[in-house]
Amino acid sequence: MIEAGRVAVVTGGGRGIGRAIAARLAREGANVAISYRSNDGAAEETAALVREAGVECGIFKGDVSSAEDVEAVFKGVSETFGRLDILVNNAGLTRDNIMLRMKEDEFDEVLRTNLKGTYLCTRAVLRSMVRARWGRIVNISSVVGLVGNAGQANYAASKAGIIGFTKSVAREVAQRGITANVVAPGYVETELTGVLSEEIKQQIRDQIPAGRIGEPEEIAGAVAFLAGEEAGYVTGQTLAVDGGMVMQ
Repeated sequence: MIEAGRVAVVTGGGRGIGRAIAARLAREGANVAISYRSNDGAAEETAALVREAGVECGIFKGDVSSAEDVEAVFKGVSETFGRLDILVNNAGLTRDNIMLRMKEDEFDEVLRTNLKGTYLCTRAVLRSMVRARWGRIVNISSVVGLVGNAGQANYAASKAGIIGFTKSVAREVAQRGITANVVAPGYVETELTGVLSEEIKQQIRDQIPAGRIGEPEEIAGAVAFLAGEEAGYVTGQTLAVDGGMVMQ
């Protein structure tokens, strides 16, 4: 469980996995700040779910790839809640293409949002966590960052980078009561997988030992554990939540 009154920031919290994480952390007892880039309606819907758990919720609009936006978002969180205990770096995007056709801006945009965004948000919270001598950082990577995927060299690079980044941060702050860990989802039922044909979905299921595509709430459960009081001796780890696709 999460100690009542703690404050969690979930980037990309407007929908999909981010929404499930925000709702789960709220049910665990955390007040939640939702960071999102563009979809006002989706962010409001997530906020309503969070408030149903009886905790406070704030929504903050900004692009995690922009240092100025990140500074404004976290200043707003600090002014609203007065503290910040948990950071979940979930915001991310894809721009898929095979390497022979991948444009430089497709590569750069994915790295800026997925990897640089994780860096900027982590930098924004670390000083206050060090002062408090307590903090939980959970970064959302992907099994693609562990094994690669054709047509996703940019995405795989960003998600593998998150794993290396997290391990480095974990080593720097472990003695300050701060943990940093990674959750690496496999295929999960979201808007992205919802547009796939049943044939493609079956091909995906055939690759998964568990025989099914995961649910956002299953990712959220792993995040909630790593963000909680009982995970204080777990740091620098990567937890694949993927139905057995990657076994290490």
